[in-house]
Amino acid sequence: MKRLPDTELEVMKALWATGPDTPRSVLEDRLAPFGWAANTINTYLARLADKGFVAVRREGKSNLYTPLTDQEEYQAFDSRAVLDRLYGSPRNFVAALARRGLRPSELEELQTLLDQLNGGQSR
Repeated sequence: MKRLPDTELEVMKALWATGPDTPRSVLEDRLAPFGWAANTINTYLARLADKGFVAVRREGKSNLYTPLTDQEEYQAFDSRAVLDRLYGSPRNFVAALARRGLRPSELEELQTLLDQLNGGQSR
């Protein structure tokens, strides 16, 4: 899997929100806040199809688009890529967060998550 540029990721987010067999007109409506021309959206969809993220099916005069990559799967991949590229380890990431200051409630959430990942063992 490859990281997507922000623009293509926005198209994928729209597809994840709308689900399989989404007509381009629905995508254009969802992506309207970006102010992209129809040709621009077509270009992003073609790139995503070439990369294997999107399937395109012709129905009459329209194309229907289906995401081939699950949102959670991509988020897990992208999160790890960012972590590795910017911080090198989860410890360095949490240390960077701590330097900016974490609220007690955020620390509790992190501890709860760590406990869950560690099989429910407490501190």
